[in-house]
Amino acid sequence: MDEDMLADQRRLVELIEAEGWDVTDLEISAYDSPWADEDDPEATVTITARKPYEGDDDTDEDDESPYRLK
Repeated sequence: MDEDMLADQRRLVELIEAEGWDVTDLEISAYDSPWADEDDPEATVTITARKPYEGDDDTDEDDESPYRLK
């Protein structure tokens, strides 16, 4: 695997974590370009991350939303 690909992967993880996300899974796939006229390798990065959000405790009792449990 190319060192540039790994460096890009690390940089992407750092950017996501800097925004408050916790990276929970990471996958990088390196492959030769599927285009016949290109010999350069390519990579796909899949990042799974989670970020908890504080709930909104200001519930309106008169809320008529059809999705609200009664």
